[in-house]
Amino acid sequence: MNKFIKRCPECGSINLFFNKDKGEIICKDCGLVIEDKLIDHGKDWRDFEDSDDVSKRRTGAPMSYSQYDQGLGTAIGSTADLSRLEGKSKNKFIRLRRWQKRITTAIERNLKLALAELKRITSFLNLPESVQEEAARIYTLAVQRGLVRGRSMESVVAGALYAACRAHEIPRTLDELSEASGIDKKEIGRTYRFITRELNIRILPSNPMDYLSRFSSSLKLSPETQTKSVDLLDLAQKKELTSGRGPTGIAAAALYVAALLNGEKRTQREVADVAGVTEVTIRNRYKELLKELNLENEIKKIKGKRRKKRDLDDDI
Repeated sequence: MNKFIKRCPECGSINLFFNKDKGEIICKDCGLVIEDKLIDHGKDWRDFEDSDDVSKRRTGAPMSYSQYDQGLGTAIGSTADLSRLEGKSKNKFIRLRRWQKRITTAIERNLKLALAELKRITSFLNLPESVQEEAARIYTLAVQRGLVRGRSMESVVAGALYAACRAHEIPRTLDELSEASGIDKKEIGRTYRFITRELNIRILPSNPMDYLSRFSSSLKLSPETQTKSVDLLDLAQKKELTSGRGPTGIAAAALYVAALLNGEKRTQREVADVAGVTEVTIRNRYKELLKELNLENEIKKIKGKRRKKRDLDDDI
């Protein structure tokens, strides 16, 4: 009901009736039609097809950068329609479908190949559709601005996907992208920096906390150890130990220290393989954490107890 009409202008009654079907406001006491052309601000459901599965559908699928035509292309008929045609009509139908499937511009041809590769890598890494959509948007902008020229399509796809992962705070290392795409990680890193610089994409540095759960699961560490590593990283961030250091290295070192403190021995080689860094990196970050967080004496005690236990076992 119109909020400005609260009583009948003829008899002053407030007993008004709103007829939704006719768009009218009627006074029940004197019968005066107060309004007869009201606007319905509700949803405008429409149904132009006979099939039941699309009942009350008034729009098609949303636009998507993961398709070379952004989902705006129109398919001409289907195989079922073809079976009902004969002679010239059938030949015309086939010719129209063939022309409709042809891609005319170089950008569309590039996008059709690149987006198929993007879907393959996204599926391999088990990434959500939101990341795939963002990566497709970044790659489309790169193609439209001519940033792909002189570079391999696969490296630009991998760089765009890495940028999308960073933007959505989904931890994926360059080593993982390199394994999925078959492109050297240094090339992916260079392409990623070039794309973000040219497209003016601002991405915050990765948070080491984002990698802890994945690394802990791969190393089969207990929840207590993972919680301990979170506490260690929190202290490290307060002391600014994470500034200027690779997030994967500092996260792996925090897990390594937490595992030692909780009696879950993992070698530096095992931790380095999971994190995709070198043993030297783990060793350096490990020493920094022990020194700055005053954990050296505690680690020495733990190692001393293990050494005594090993000696006793040897004597037995």
